[in-house]
Amino acid sequence: MGMPQNPCLLVALGLATIFIAALLSMSYTGVSPLCSPLLSYSSNSHPIQLSAILHYATTSITPQQSFSEINLTYSVLLHRAPCNFLVFGLGHDSLMWAALNPGGRTLFLEEDPKWLHSVLSSAPYLNAHAVQYETKLSQAENLINSHRSYPDCEMGETLLESKCPLAIKRFPREVYETEWDVIMVDAPRGYFDSAPGRMGAIYSVAVMARRRRGAGTTDVFVHDVNRKVEKRYSEEFLCRKYLVEGTGRLWHFRIPPSNAMEGKPFC
Repeated sequence: MGMPQNPCLLVALGLATIFIAALLSMSYTGVSPLCSPLLSYSSNSHPIQLSAILHYATTSITPQQSFSEINLTYSVLLHRAPCNFLVFGLGHDSLMWAALNPGGRTLFLEEDPKWLHSVLSSAPYLNAHAVQYETKLSQAENLINSHRSYPDCEMGETLLESKCPLAIKRFPREVYETEWDVIMVDAPRGYFDSAPGRMGAIYSVAVMARRRRGAGTTDVFVHDVNRKVEKRYSEEFLCRKYLVEGTGRLWHFRIPPSNAMEGKPFC
């Protein structure tokens, strides 16, 4: 029998392979020293992986990212899970991300309350919050050109204390009180002028990563870097020198805390 030609089926088979590999790996490894202390992994974590395999093997809807992009993040989670994983955006890939961090804390931030309700109605065990953004994509050029004139846009203040127009201060307290090990920026929407754009998300993630208090670095993934805003803001605040790899439309940065950096904040 030849290989299946249906691209959706190929992706589903690829995801199933990832989940099975994750199950085997997590069954024989303990908590990674790179992660913040969390609950130890146990066999009780298995149902979400099995649910994910069943879901993606029986649906014609595939995740927004390509298999190679998913595999890039998976390779990091494989070594860091269980850890604190923050995901901007809730979508067809959310069950997958939660499944790839068994025993860890995975939190999703979604801008559309109706979409949030729709996803949670079929996957109520996902940890997700509706959030609001105050920027518009049409402001992206002005914000990046003027941020240096705001002292608070540098690294002196926490996000909640900052007056920087790029700082997001309306997230749930859990976002600010948790030290995130892995962060995925795949939202909010950023493909039309009145959309929020990802300017504030990328800036705020950079601040959170730089203010990390524990040991180690923060792995940050930014999707859709083929678009001008995602690419430029990532280079401005996450820095090319911390870009460790990329594939397709996904970039992977490894950000050290500010106390491990010399010279100017950011880049």
